[in-house]
Amino acid sequence: MPELKGAQIVLEALLSQGVETVFGYPGGTVLELYDALYSYSDKIKHIITAGEQGAAFAADGYARASGKPGVVFATSGPGATNLVTGIACSYMDSVPVVAITGNVDLSDLGRDSFQEIDITGITMPITKYNFIVKDVSVLAQTVKEAFSIALSGRKGPVLIDIPKNIMAQLCDYSPQALQATVKAPALPSPEETAAAAKLIDSAQKPLLYIGGGAVSADASEALISFAEKLDIPVASSVMGLGAFPADNPLNLGFTGMHGSLRATRASEECDVLIAAGVRFSDRAAVDRKSFASHARVIHIDIDPAEMDKNIFSEIHLCGNLAEILPLLTHQCRQTRHEAWINALQRDNQAQAKPLTAGYVNPEVFLGLLGTLTKPDTIVATDVGQHQMWTAQYYKFRLPRTLLTSGGLGAMGYGMGAAIGARLAKPDSDVILITGDGSFLMNMNELATVSMLGMPLKIIIFNNNALGMVRQWQATEYSGRFSQTIPERKTDYEKIAEAFGADYIYIPDDSAAERLLPGFLSSDRAVIAECKISSDEPVLNTK
Repeated sequence: MPELKGAQIVLEALLSQGVETVFGYPGGTVLELYDALYSYSDKIKHIITAGEQGAAFAADGYARASGKPGVVFATSGPGATNLVTGIACSYMDSVPVVAITGNVDLSDLGRDSFQEIDITGITMPITKYNFIVKDVSVLAQTVKEAFSIALSGRKGPVLIDIPKNIMAQLCDYSPQALQATVKAPALPSPEETAAAAKLIDSAQKPLLYIGGGAVSADASEALISFAEKLDIPVASSVMGLGAFPADNPLNLGFTGMHGSLRATRASEECDVLIAAGVRFSDRAAVDRKSFASHARVIHIDIDPAEMDKNIFSEIHLCGNLAEILPLLTHQCRQTRHEAWINALQRDNQAQAKPLTAGYVNPEVFLGLLGTLTKPDTIVATDVGQHQMWTAQYYKFRLPRTLLTSGGLGAMGYGMGAAIGARLAKPDSDVILITGDGSFLMNMNELATVSMLGMPLKIIIFNNNALGMVRQWQATEYSGRFSQTIPERKTDYEKIAEAFGADYIYIPDDSAAERLLPGFLSSDRAVIAECKISSDEPVLNTK
């Protein structure tokens, strides 16, 4: 067996998990890791970002777009703490990420040493599990366990903290049996699935409600087969967008605070609700006491902790959605629900909101964008009004094509996520849709876009305001716009020039129609600044 340094063992263990790309930023306590990486550059591609938060978001975006774990490196102290928002984002949205941080020597732990931080203590509530490695002989096994935990059951982030001297220590290394094993969840009993099928067969107004778990489980084909055989309308949470094609006639859009009226009506009037990979968050279910209050609920989820946590369900089917749905499809009889679907479709005839002259109207712009992009185009967003407009008006037709911070709602997420997605799927077009507030949070990652020569398309909905917060201030605080109109004098054209990107200005809908085709076909990074009215609200769609 060869004798390797701990840092080399980390990289060998990552190779055993099939890792090809990592994101990170070097520093004092990870010098051994980066020195080892120098000799592995032909096997592992390392992307240095402008900051650790961008690296964490990139690892998250890589994982969402590919379905494979994202990996991020950071040094101790501020390097590690800069990962926290990205790790929390991955935790809230059940994204498999493995974060590897350095720390001070074992002998210096607990002495307030330079750049010492208890990162395992800090991240305990926002990881599935975390490790601090105090023995180099268990390092390879720890990496294997981290990947197994990140990918098993409800996916999520795992952190490994490695003291600097452990990285430098020599140890015999054996690569045998290092591939992580993903623990398959048990299937519901035949009696449980039979009871669910009987309830579904009895429904007059059934509704299939899907969430991010449907994307994570790669259950799209199973969802389509189930819904089409049983003629069941489909609503989703924002995190479930793309799992069921937007252009399928059974798709009602997404539920919740900014969702479609017909999806909301369906949740209010359905008599059987099949909830698949959803957690009934407050933004999706809004009022949990009244959500689906007339329905008997079947909840399908891989995480038993979600059962009855927010909404009481009569039948629990715990396990992998992609395996459970085919069982139900087989057991349920083929049926039609024409009267129910026709009643819901009538809600789609509502009068459209009048357009705002002299500005880009988000519904027009995003509708046009959808017609000009391919189904596998990946759209990353930041958080705010632009995020909700994108969810409402851009038609997602395939899973893993929407990357957005759903549970945490982290402004600044989109740029890093878009970078990660492009590296995961180099043959797919990637678009970042952001607002002027969110863009300024992590625009430093344009340096990474430029360094990589990445033809990222960036759309800034500029309303010169923190639009979503301002909208709440307009409705709930009598128009007292406290600190939501920053009056920044940002010149986005000069920012684009500074980072080696092209720039276009889109003042209104007609300009969008004229300029968008060229914007999308460019082989360079391009920033498109869109003029949005600061009074443009996010409303429920028809």
